[in-house]
Amino acid sequence: MEQKHKSGFVNIVGNPNVGKSTLMNDLVGERVSIITSKAQTTRHRIMGIVNTPEYQIVFSDTPGVLKPKYKLQESMLDYSESALTDADVLLYVTDVVEDPTKNAEFLAKVAKEKVPVLLVINKIDLVKGNEQLDEIVARWREMLPNAEIFPTSAKEHFNVANLMKRIVELLPEGEPYFGKDALTDKPARFFVTEIIREKILLNYDKEVPYSTEVIVEKFEEKETSIHIMAVIYVERDSQKGILIGKGGSMLKRVGTEARKDIAAFFDKSVYLELFVKVEPNWRNRDKTLRQFGYIE
Repeated sequence: MEQKHKSGFVNIVGNPNVGKSTLMNDLVGERVSIITSKAQTTRHRIMGIVNTPEYQIVFSDTPGVLKPKYKLQESMLDYSESALTDADVLLYVTDVVEDPTKNAEFLAKVAKEKVPVLLVINKIDLVKGNEQLDEIVARWREMLPNAEIFPTSAKEHFNVANLMKRIVELLPEGEPYFGKDALTDKPARFFVTEIIREKILLNYDKEVPYSTEVIVEKFEEKETSIHIMAVIYVERDSQKGILIGKGGSMLKRVGTEARKDIAAFFDKSVYLELFVKVEPNWRNRDKTLRQFGYIE
């Protein structure tokens, strides 16, 4: 009997910093989501697409669920909530150190889901012995009784293959949603902004990384090279000074690190120019949030 093609949307949700992006990149097999140890690294819903002749899985990594403090975070929460409504399979990611009651409201919505829910307990490499793991699993089983539980370590690639196998089993039959050569629904310049943002997150402390937005103003691609001009927006002059650094040293470091990763991502030589501009209070203004693509 001929096997029918399967395809579906698998949405990844959970609190910040539990390893959602690491897990997605592991499942997709490409570096699609940015990963740093800082919370709230993902601001948009990012889709990574896995294709084989038998199936197409559209993974969606969402921002960590949190109580919004400003308009940017409101739009981030909208992305996470919308992930509950359009999934064929839902992956709720937690880890072994998280307080399960941290986001009870969102968890209650997940518990009511009609679609299959796979509860991924990540970072089990940090657990001391089976007893502790059994306790964690039992606690989650009470909160999400309908979920199938997968203890994993995305970092160590432990149990990810079994999780992937189960996802494929749960996929509905259907035609592919995207071309079979597609890796993501995002345009090339989106990944440039994500890579630059990742370098900012890694090189600066406190509020600076969260106050920045990166916009690519020029993306000229030739056969073997790309010329990119990007503007980093901040909210205050003091942040601009910190970002540029003494004699431009910090901005140069960010540029060098980003250029290397962009070149590896596109497999081309890259000429990258970075500029810094001040856009006061952009995270709370509808006009700039719309301009930066956070509000439809």
